[in-house]
Amino acid sequence: MRLAVFTVACVAAMAAVPVYAQDSAAALRQDIHALRQTLEKMEQRLEAIESGKPPPATSPMVKTVPAPGMTGPPLPSPTSLTAQAQVPGMGQAILPQRDSVSDPSTAASRPDSAAGPTDPELKGFFAIPNTDTLIRIGGYAKLDAIADSRAAGDQEQFITSSIPVGSAHRDVSNFTLHAKQTRFSFEARRPTTHGNLRFYLENDFFGSSDSYQFRLRHAYGQLGNTYAGYGYSSFMDADSLPDTLDFAGPGGAGYLLVAGIHHSFAMGKGNTLTVAAEDPDTQLSNPAEGIMPVDQLPDVTVTARMERDWGHLQLGAVARSLGYDGDAGDGRRFTGGLQLSGSAAVGEQDLLLFGLLGGKGLARYTADLTGSGMDAVVTADGRLQALSLYGGFVGYTHYWSPLWRSNLIYGQLTSARNDALAADAFRQSRYGVFNLLWSPAPSWTMGMELLYGQLEQQGGQRGDTVRLQGSLQYNFIK
Repeated sequence: MRLAVFTVACVAAMAAVPVYAQDSAAALRQDIHALRQTLEKMEQRLEAIESGKPPPATSPMVKTVPAPGMTGPPLPSPTSLTAQAQVPGMGQAILPQRDSVSDPSTAASRPDSAAGPTDPELKGFFAIPNTDTLIRIGGYAKLDAIADSRAAGDQEQFITSSIPVGSAHRDVSNFTLHAKQTRFSFEARRPTTHGNLRFYLENDFFGSSDSYQFRLRHAYGQLGNTYAGYGYSSFMDADSLPDTLDFAGPGGAGYLLVAGIHHSFAMGKGNTLTVAAEDPDTQLSNPAEGIMPVDQLPDVTVTARMERDWGHLQLGAVARSLGYDGDAGDGRRFTGGLQLSGSAAVGEQDLLLFGLLGGKGLARYTADLTGSGMDAVVTADGRLQALSLYGGFVGYTHYWSPLWRSNLIYGQLTSARNDALAADAFRQSRYGVFNLLWSPAPSWTMGMELLYGQLEQQGGQRGDTVRLQGSLQYNFIK
């Protein structure tokens, strides 16, 4: 191999030596010196390869100068050969960069499929040969160890509305070890004549309470600013959700996975307006026999959003048509609600997150009460009453160092008292979290989290619990 290197150098020297008679001896010496330096570098790299050691790094002060007579672009360096594919047409992330264990921001739909605050560089994409499509396989493996001081209802997620109240076994402590939050995702992007196309697919294993059943989280396509498929409701704000080891998060946050279609209109300077139609689902509280919920119109949401380098603000509104059909009659009500949410950078690294919501028939769109039947109730005289609901959360993220961070979070959700509800129906929940997270490498996070939850029922009875959760997580592409 040394002979081959020397031969290549000789051939380059013959090509580089000027053949014109007027060349001076000084020019020839300069050419020979340059070629000798090139040969020495090639010898060093060859020796490093033969010994199994990494090749010597090039000093940042030294520039490679082509030998006289050589033309054409320089040879690519090993670093450039392994660089990630550049995602075409990628919009730059405006929001301040942040870390998140469950990382809801990555799956969120954004105008023109721009990058988000937890993934501003869109790392990990590679090109499919002979196409304009780039793909990425992502996700993480996560193990949760959970110890409850007393019964929490759900042993795998901290859902405060499920805390037992008045149960004979509610004072029994419990320990659980599971990996259901483990997640896989597939993403594809490509430019088109009508804008950037993004396809996103994601799942976890929370599909069953007693086994690791596949659960679909996201399956959607987005062309330009038009989204269609299954994923986050446009009413919710994924960028405002706090960083917790607990998968459920604060009960007072807006949260819903739903099928829908929406379109975003760019208003300039980081401002957007999004209009959406989503799959309806009237959820009634303990309907009597012969009464069934009826959905005749989609849920409609309108969301205004402002993004700046200090954070963002989002105001969302949802309008719903709730209805039922019964043996003795039927009923219908138009309801809706509002949510104001956002984030704000504090100092060099810290972050403030918040969300406030309120309205009637809004339970389906909250983290604590979706699927609980607390949208509306049918009274004894057959009237359909939409239930009032209001709440919110606030979270603060503090970075102790580049590797260590903590989050302090409080949330509350309250439903108005209603005589038509059962005494054990939901009235109010409180949620509190403090955690300490360590990320020694981008792909590895572990931490401990202390949680407190309290549930109050319509009849005034209360139950609470304390949970200690430890987690170890490995990300695939970070």
